[in-house]
Amino acid sequence: MMRRLSISFGCLVMFATSGFTSGQDILPFPPTPSASQAGVTIASSTYQKRVEPKRLPADAPNILIVLMDDLGAGTPSTYGGEIHTPTLSRIAGAGVSYNRFHSTAMCSPTRASLLTGRNHTRVGNGQIAAIANDFDGFSGIIPKSSATMAEVLKAYGYNTSAFGKWHNTPEEQITNKGPFEYWPTGYGFEYFYGFLAGEASQYEPTMVRNTNYVAHPEVSGGNDHYHLSEDLADDAITWLREQKAYAPDKPFFMYWAPGASHGPHHVMKEWADKYHGKFDDGWDAYRERVFVNQKRLGWIPENAKLTARADSMASWDSIPESEKPFQRRLMEIFAGFTEHADAQVGRVIDEVESQGRLDNTLVLYIWGDNGSSSEGLYGTISEQLAQNGIPTKISQHLTALEELGGLDALGTAKTDNMYHAGWAWAGSTPYKGTKLQGAYFGGTRQPMAVSWPKKLKADKTARPQFHHVVDIAPTIYELLDIPAPQVVNGFSQDPFDGVSMAYSLDDPAATGTRQTQFFDIMASRGVYQNGWFASARGPREPWVGGIPPGIREWSPLTDTWELYNIDEDWTQANDLAAANPAKLEEMKALFLTESAKNKNLPIGGGLWSTALYHPEDAPASPLTQWTFDHPITGMPESAAPKLGKVSSVVTMEVDVPQDANGVLYALAGFSGGVTCYVNEGILCYEFNLFEIERTKIRSSSTLPIGQATIEIESKLVDKIGGPMEITLRVDGKEVGKGRVPRAMSLHFTSNATFDIGTDLDSPVSLDYYDEAPFEFSGAIGKTTVTYTTK
Repeated sequence: MMRRLSISFGCLVMFATSGFTSGQDILPFPPTPSASQAGVTIASSTYQKRVEPKRLPADAPNILIVLMDDLGAGTPSTYGGEIHTPTLSRIAGAGVSYNRFHSTAMCSPTRASLLTGRNHTRVGNGQIAAIANDFDGFSGIIPKSSATMAEVLKAYGYNTSAFGKWHNTPEEQITNKGPFEYWPTGYGFEYFYGFLAGEASQYEPTMVRNTNYVAHPEVSGGNDHYHLSEDLADDAITWLREQKAYAPDKPFFMYWAPGASHGPHHVMKEWADKYHGKFDDGWDAYRERVFVNQKRLGWIPENAKLTARADSMASWDSIPESEKPFQRRLMEIFAGFTEHADAQVGRVIDEVESQGRLDNTLVLYIWGDNGSSSEGLYGTISEQLAQNGIPTKISQHLTALEELGGLDALGTAKTDNMYHAGWAWAGSTPYKGTKLQGAYFGGTRQPMAVSWPKKLKADKTARPQFHHVVDIAPTIYELLDIPAPQVVNGFSQDPFDGVSMAYSLDDPAATGTRQTQFFDIMASRGVYQNGWFASARGPREPWVGGIPPGIREWSPLTDTWELYNIDEDWTQANDLAAANPAKLEEMKALFLTESAKNKNLPIGGGLWSTALYHPEDAPASPLTQWTFDHPITGMPESAAPKLGKVSSVVTMEVDVPQDANGVLYALAGFSGGVTCYVNEGILCYEFNLFEIERTKIRSSSTLPIGQATIEIESKLVDKIGGPMEITLRVDGKEVGKGRVPRAMSLHFTSNATFDIGTDLDSPVSLDYYDEAPFEFSGAIGKTTVTYTTK
């Protein structure tokens, strides 16, 4: 059992225990028995209304956790960056900040660790849910033996809610038919509004409320447009108002996790234009400026060194002048997107304050679930190219962009743009690396601000104790004097990997209590112990596109390891591996021990279902044949037929009217997908390879009027990701044929859908963009989809 909070107040105190029932090891609490005594008759009975015991003290705080996405330490103005973050500054100014707080380097793993207090592989989240596999540590399922904070706090009397990105539900289980035990509502959140996938279009997201897919509003944030970050703030504000009205005697726990600033980088032009010209001198110069700012603010020590750019990453000077306007605009959009998201956090906090509840609200504002993301590679208009291992040239993006409206199309619904990896590296100043690198603090070190005006005195001195997201749950439990439960909902509980940080809230000089912590994301790995950090980069650098050379022969047994004394070397600038081989061997052995304890085997297990190794094993529906008796809409791509990935035949019974028009079926969206539609009687097929390549095939003649059977056969020429032969048939007769030069390996999008008879998502084809959803003008009967090879 964790120790109880015992520091003096000054700043924090232990809650008095009078007036409420202490905690217990088994949750939920048993039902309160009746206080009445029943006799044979009413007259012989004694009636006394039962009183539910209070499990929390009267002044238990509200809890608000804000988790931003894909943001490094060098981005926020609060701590020396050049992106305006007034809300983060507000929380930091009202409380304290941590400058050696860490994530896992990847989103699903960080979220699972944060919510449970256990290491990411212990709770099955060694990589994102979209590429989960069958190894225990990489299954993509948080076990019920590791209850979330929401489950525990709900049992004690909190109202619980989650908003925004979830990304901790198995991909094949996210249809509206469940099962739902691994959805947010199955993990203790009484209310959820957001998206289940790893990312979403900010303009056209697929949204879930509790366990139902719902249409998003047409407008948000009091504006005449829609934006997801604003919508999430709107809904959270509504929930807060209702919670206060319906249950004023209950505290709330809110987990607010927007899609920002994960790709695609989408924001209205006026927000991006705030940064016009501010990044014209490039990422190398940005990094130098931020490093100076961080030291001036005391955010990093005076003896900290600025780490060098990797040889494999382009310098700003090496970018051709003709491409620099594109690269600058991508960063301006990212900055505006990020500031806009911080402003939405501000709206939520303003609402808590307007209700008179901010004084007794514990706010934990975590700046990123991992470092800034280099998955945009060399700058992109369609960021899923990297997930699918498809190499491209900037010229391809610029050419495609011209058809979409030039640079003005960036940041709009017509692109899924993401900036050059150089900007991600700059956003991780002063550290090495980016997101996806567990070996370097550029992937794992996240600023965190904590405020609780009623109990915590504001202090600008950064807390330098080494901590990790697994420590948040134990900290909250200690502050509430909640014992670590041994059984939750009938499941015996795994031990915590986290330790409480409460001791450091009022004492920046306190000795850190986290002695050991391991990191591993797809074999980019490291281990910390008592001021030492050993790490191995792993088989790839996330900013280098395509399939890494030699990946099939890679073995973790032959990786080169590095060694750092991070008490003296804040940024991992001085590798001591050669100077201290004995210490390095000790740390390498420790890493293997921690891996065995935490189900982190095999090393590199998270790579299994990726485009690099076995894309055929990526999460997907177990079905190989579907029959749709009627048109269907909104089927999540992850559960839908993998058209565009595997060989298949789509057969449709169609009643064709005169001058037929409209979509027969569409998978995914404008940033990538497959569509089959009719244009003035002509059968049309388009394979949209992430906007940079569009393969279009048209029938040689118009469709016959009346009943017809339409067949679209897709046949892989060789392997997944390679060319695909497409054949169009009407009533058994071939009417069109063509070859897709490159198919996709994993998925087109993370959050789009499959529709029959319409294209309700962002339209796959530019040809009917202005007519979307371009509903078919005839009638569609039975549709079957059959895989022709396994």
